[in-house]
Amino acid sequence: MPADAPTILATSGGWAPDDRLRWGVGPMTDHAVELSGATGRAPRVCFLGTACGDDAGLLRDFYNAAQQRGFHPSHVQLFTMPNVEDVTAHLLEQDVVWVWGGSVAGLLAMWRLHGVDTAMRTAWEAGVVLTGVSAGSICWHVGGTTDSFGPQLRPITDGLGLLPFSNGVHYDSEEQRRPLFQSLVADGTLPAGYATDDGAGLLYRGTEMVEAYAEIDGAGAYFVESGPDGSAVETQLDVTRLR
Repeated sequence: MPADAPTILATSGGWAPDDRLRWGVGPMTDHAVELSGATGRAPRVCFLGTACGDDAGLLRDFYNAAQQRGFHPSHVQLFTMPNVEDVTAHLLEQDVVWVWGGSVAGLLAMWRLHGVDTAMRTAWEAGVVLTGVSAGSICWHVGGTTDSFGPQLRPITDGLGLLPFSNGVHYDSEEQRRPLFQSLVADGTLPAGYATDDGAGLLYRGTEMVEAYAEIDGAGAYFVESGPDGSAVETQLDVTRLR
């Protein structure tokens, strides 16, 4: 059962500490499942760890967390070869696609090499809910700030562009993120966009941002645009706390 409109939940979170596992499913990923409308069966959730090179430990952690939560899990991996013959068909069978963080530059390159970029657009247009953290948030936008190239953050401007905005992640926890994101928007390197503290997320219906969420207390979300004097103007958004 697809969502009733193209839906993206772009986050700096979606996972949570767990007493038994390395990490568990967080409230925002649970909310992505709710947005999909899946009822009466185990929600189908497909995980992509491309940005971490399809690390085997990460995939194991996902399956453990998904099974604990009662999801019907699957994954798409591209290293060392795709594990799914028809990525588009596989994504269209899902309720939620969950993209992990890491190198957004590497993610975009590998997705384009294997046609995952067009498969994601097809799934999004069909109502499969797309969600993700960090690189798995920036990728849906025009671009953002990234450490894909080294410890000094740099802009990335060739995101999938499903959403016509820039995206800032880890806005409160990494000291370079906020000032660089603001300067890139101010000078026109990036378009106006939305940023999230760790534990916050942004819900887009179609290409409109309709609500901001937090899964931890104090996490904020922001809209950043260029002001008339060429400086950045940051507006803090109202945030709904997920439990």
